[in-house]
Amino acid sequence: MTTTLSMGAGRTGLAALAALLILGAGPASADPAGQWTTPKARVKISDCGGGLCATVIALNEPNDADGQPKVDRNNPDKAKQNRPIIGLSILTGMKPSGDQWLGRIYNPEDGRTYKAYVTEQGGALKVQGCALGGLVCKTQVWKRG
Repeated sequence: MTTTLSMGAGRTGLAALAALLILGAGPASADPAGQWTTPKARVKISDCGGGLCATVIALNEPNDADGQPKVDRNNPDKAKQNRPIIGLSILTGMKPSGDQWLGRIYNPEDGRTYKAYVTEQGGALKVQGCALGGLVCKTQVWKRG
């Protein structure tokens, strides 16, 4: 992109150029880092090597019917079925894209991973997991804290 300023453009032209350089890519996505409460758990969103991830830090019901800590029993990889839900990374590879974050979300209830869209709205996160190219989506609202 080449920008030419005439001497008559003065301060207005410089201000416009500065605005273009600062705002160039459009609106920035809000940083969702921190702790969030989901309908069934508390998660911590943090930087994970160039992207964001969310890790389960607590469950509303941490134990199964036998009183044992809940594990990732629905994971299709049998080697992962005994790992605890607490400590499990459920959002991975989240990268900013306009006013939202895009990445992957793992659902331990069905053992599947979906495309994820995360948008901050009024102090809450709208977290959407989608399959079939976005034809089927499920949305949750997470609250900060």
